[in-house]
Amino acid sequence: MLKPKVLLVNDHAASLLALKSLLTRTNPEGDYDVVTAQSGEEALRMVLHQRFAVILLDVNMPGMDGFQTAEIIHSHPRSASVPIIFVTAHYADEMKRLKGYQKGAVDYLFTPIIPQVLQNKVAVFVELAKKNLQLEQQTRELAELNRDLQVQQMQDLKHINATLEAEIVERRQAEERAHGLATRDPLTGLLNRRSLVDSLEHAIARSERNNEGMALLFLDMDRFKTINDTLGHDVGDELLMQVAARLKLAVRESDMVARLGGDEFVVLMEGLPAYPDAAEVANKIIQANAATYDIGVHCLKTSVSIGISLYPQDGDSVQALMKNADLAMYHAKQQQRGTVQFFHEELNVRLLERIQLEHELQQALENDEFELYYQPKVEIVSGRVAGVEALLRWNHPRLGLIGAGQFISEAEDSGQLVPIGEWVISAACAQAKRWHDAASGICKMPIAINIAIPQIHAELPDAILKALRKHGIPPSCLQLEITESLLIRDLEKATSVLREISESGITIAIDDFGTGYSSLSVLKALPIDILKIDQSFVRDLGKTVSDTAIVAAIVNMARALALRVVAEGVETKEQLAILKGLGCDEYQGFFFKPPLPADVLIQQLRHTANV
Repeated sequence: MLKPKVLLVNDHAASLLALKSLLTRTNPEGDYDVVTAQSGEEALRMVLHQRFAVILLDVNMPGMDGFQTAEIIHSHPRSASVPIIFVTAHYADEMKRLKGYQKGAVDYLFTPIIPQVLQNKVAVFVELAKKNLQLEQQTRELAELNRDLQVQQMQDLKHINATLEAEIVERRQAEERAHGLATRDPLTGLLNRRSLVDSLEHAIARSERNNEGMALLFLDMDRFKTINDTLGHDVGDELLMQVAARLKLAVRESDMVARLGGDEFVVLMEGLPAYPDAAEVANKIIQANAATYDIGVHCLKTSVSIGISLYPQDGDSVQALMKNADLAMYHAKQQQRGTVQFFHEELNVRLLERIQLEHELQQALENDEFELYYQPKVEIVSGRVAGVEALLRWNHPRLGLIGAGQFISEAEDSGQLVPIGEWVISAACAQAKRWHDAASGICKMPIAINIAIPQIHAELPDAILKALRKHGIPPSCLQLEITESLLIRDLEKATSVLREISESGITIAIDDFGTGYSSLSVLKALPIDILKIDQSFVRDLGKTVSDTAIVAAIVNMARALALRVVAEGVETKEQLAILKGLGCDEYQGFFFKPPLPADVLIQQLRHTANV
C-alpha cells in the first residue's frame, strides 16, 4: 500500500531543510514520505499529480504567498479537501490567523517549532490518510473480486450454453442444420437478410389480402464502430449478442427480428392495429438499450436509432419499405441519436436537397463563392481587441448567404472538407497580409481558423507553412481552433500533427470546451494554449448556479495548466461582469460584435476606437 505524503512549502531553503529533518527524526518507522516545494507555484504543480495527507505551508513567501497558494489549492476539485497547516513567526497577528482560517487552514504552527507539537499535529493527518488509503485498497480488492466473479459466472454460463447447444445440434438432422445455416445469423441467432426478404415478401402479400397495416423498424446501433475498434471484435460481438437478446424481449411475440449485418437490425410488425403501436414497440426497444452492458471488465453504454416505414403508404414493395425505413433511421441519427423517426415524403426531399448541395459544393470553390466573416475576441480587463475568429460563409447561388453549420457535414461526406479548409487557411493569411500592408491596428492580432478532424492529416503543417510563406506573414498571425468533441475521436493522430504546428509558432485553442468530455490527461497531452468555453455554459450565467460553477471550474483548471480562457457567445452585460469576476481572460459574442466582413469590421472598430 502507498505511504501517505506530507508536503512542506517554504521559500527559505535552510528553513525547509530544518523542517524536513525535524519530521524525518520524528518519523523513524518511515510511516510517511516528506515532499518539499520552495514556492507556491511548485506546490500547485505537485498537488495536481500527488495526494498529500497534510500540507505545511509557509505564510510569508515572495510572489504567491501562503494565503494565495492555499486558496488555489482548495479551489481545485482534486485538492479541495487537503488539510493545510500554516507555518508563521507572527504569533500575535490575529488578523492573519483569521485570514488563514478563511483560506482553508486547519491549524497554525509558530516558529520556533516545538518538535513534539509538530509530530502530534502531523501524526493526526497521517493516520487519517493511512486509513483512507487502506479503505481505498480494500475497495479496489473488493471490486477486483467482483469482476473475477462476474468473469467466472460468464465463463460458466458460456460453458453451460455450449454444452446445451452441442446436445441440441447432435439431435438435429443434417437437413435441419443446413436450413439453419442458410436462414440464421450465425452470431446472434436472429434471422438473416435472406430470411428477412422472404418473410417481408410474404408479409406484404398477407397484409394486402387481409387489408391490414404493417410496419418495418430499421435499427442501427450508435457508437458501435468506436466500441468495436477500441475494445476489439470479441467485445463487439458480445455486445451485438446482448443487444439482440434485449431486442427480442422488447418486441411482441408475433414480431419478427432480423440482423442485416454489422450493427443493423430489423423488426417486422404484422397485423398492426394502429400506427402508434409501432412507436410504442420502438420506444420499448429504446428503453431496453438504455441500461449499460456488462461485458467482461467493461461497462458499456450504447443506444439505437430507429426509422419506421409503414405499409402501404410508405411503399408496397420490399425494396421501397427497406429504403424508406433506412432513410428514416438515418434522419433519426442526424436529428438526435437514440430516437425514433417515422418516414415521410419530406425526407426524400431532404435527401435530394443534400445530394444537390453536395454537387453545388464541388463547384463553390471554382466559382469563388466562399467568404470569411470575422468576429473579434476582446480582453475582458482592458477592453482591447486581442484577435479575431474567421468564420466561413457560403454565398450560395440559390440559398443566399449561409453559415458553415448548414453545409459542413455535406462537405465532409463528399470529400470537400480538406480543400475547403485549405481555402480558409489561405484566405485568412491573405486577409492578415492586407491588414498588415494597410498598417491597420488589427495586423498584429492573430486570426483564428477552425480545423475539423478530417483536415488534421500529416500534410497539414506543410500546407499551413506554405500559405504563410506565400502571403509573407509570420506564424504568430494564425491560431488554430479544434472542436473538443471532434478532437477525442483520434487523439493520437491529432496530438502528433498539432505538436508540429505548435512548434512552428502557431497557437492552438480547444473550441466549444465542456461539450466533448475530454479528460485532464487529454488536455495535458495536447500542445494547446487556449480553452474556449462553449456558449451553452455562458448562456445561463447568473441564472443557474450549475453553469456558473462549471465556468469557474474551467477557469481554475485552465489556470493550473497555464492556459488562457476565452468565453464564447457573450450577449449581455451581466454575463460579461460574471466572467470578469471569475477571472476569464477574453470573450467574444454579439454583446461586442457579431461576425462581420473584414472591411465592415475594420470600419466599426475604428469608429469605436478599438483599433
